[in-house]
Parts: sequence; structure tokens; C-alpha cells
Amino acid sequence: MPSPSKTLPALLFLLTLHLSLSLSSDSPSAYEILEGFGFPKGILPEGVTSYHLDDDGGFQVLLSCDCELRVEESGYLLKYGKKITGKVKSGQLKELNGVSVKVVMIWFGINEVVRKGTDLFFYVGPLSASFPSSNFEECPKCDCGSRFSIAMVSDS
Repeated sequence: MPSPSKTLPALLFLLTLHLSLSLSSDSPSAYEILEGFGFPKGILPEGVTSYHLDDDGGFQVLLSCDCELRVEESGYLLKYGKKITGKVKSGQLKELNGVSVKVVMIWFGINEVVRKGTDLFFYVGPLSASFPSSNFEECPKCDCGSRFSIAMVSDS
């Protein structure tokens, strides 16, 4: 039987090797997780600092700052809070909190996004608007404290 003084260094080496491999393995990004559920990554702006996904689909995404974006084609102004929460399953984002759209002079929370074929339907209460998912291939860029415009190209 090997002596403890000879096996301890070997165990410490194996433990260190395991920890370094665990830490260096890349976890999927929040954008990759979205794509795995059938959504284009561009429905989230750049600047995700962390995320958490529960086994039941509950999620939390943290952005580096609050972000406002103008959608040029529709004239809508979108606002992303620093914290976005909800539930996700294939083709559905439900119980959303932290994403709003300004219609005329009033901000409304977007509470659901559903993918149907190649279109995304954004729900504000019982009302919805649809856009081709191809409009969301690129993540909009947010600069903390600044407003940006994003162009949405029509497929027609």
C-alpha cells in the first residue's frame, strides 16, 4: 500500500487538474442559450454580464446597463432594464419582465415573445406585433446612457 506522503501530492495534482479543466470549459453564452430555444440572439442587446437558467425554464439575464433602442422601420422605442426575467421553452418567452416598448407616449411591458415559423410575435397584453426573425440576427449595441437606433429590414 502506497504511503500517504506519496499519494497526497498525486491527489492534489489530480484535484488541481480537474478544477482547472472545469474552470476553463466554456459555458454557453446567454445568446447561445436563446438560440437553443429557437430564438435569434439579436432579441437581446450586447452587454449581458451574467445569466441564470433554472431547470423549469425560469431565467434571469443581467445587462451592464439599462438600454434604449429605436427601431427605425416601426418607430418603436425599446427599453431593456439591467435585469430581465421570465420563463423560456422552445419557441416561447413568457412572464417577461424588464423589456418595454413605447407606443405613442406610453411605455408597455412586453410580456411574451413567441416564434411561429420564421416570425416573432411580441405581446403587450392582448396586443401583438410580428417581425421576421431575420431582423434579429445581430445583437443591438448599447452604450450605457446613450440611445441607439436599429434598422429592421423588411422581407417584402
